Amino acid sequence: MKSISPALIRTLLVLPVVAIAVATGRPASAAEIDAQHTRIGFTLKTRWGQVLRGRFPRYDGRIETLEDGRARVRLRMGTGDIEIVGHPNYTEITRGDGFFEADRFPEIAFVSEPYDRPLLVDGGKLRGELRIRDVSRSETFAIEPAGCVRPGLDCDVVASGSVRRSDYGVDRWMFAVSDIVRFQLRLRVREAAE
Repeated sequence: MKSISPALIRTLLVLPVVAIAVATGRPASAAEIDAQHTRIGFTLKTRWGQVLRGRFPRYDGRIETLEDGRARVRLRMGTGDIEIVGHPNYTEITRGDGFFEADRFPEIAFVSEPYDRPLLVDGGKLRGELRIRDVSRSETFAIEPAGCVRPGLDCDVVASGSVRRSDYGVDRWMFAVSDIVRFQLRLRVREAAE
């Protein structure tokens, strides 16, 4: 009887894992968001026309390369240290009850639909699921055309999008602060580890 080579045994053991990864869309690799060079912010308007600029000092995420060559973004932003720049009172309101309610809902999360890599170079629409206060909705963000060949590594990936905060139960202070929240992201990543 002919013996089975060790290389064939390894191949037979690895094939089911690869098949599961392809079937489930699990990432082949991921590039982590570079917190030192990434900026995530938002703007709100008051009923008096004042523009409030907010920022997320704490976040993490990655851009995953899927087995089929497409990519997916996963991003989490902490609500407990959201800051409305230059306005400590608005900062407390934004973190508190009826707004992001950071004590109960410590993060906002976004997971994109898989997309083709040229989107980051050419620009276009990126759809995904945004979760705020445990309410998930499909949202679309606009990706600006890149100023380099390797967006995210050699230049920022610039994205923006507007959402209605009331869609997520963030409905306090409607008389004073508009319903529309405009997110702005300037993302950089570290080189993916294979």
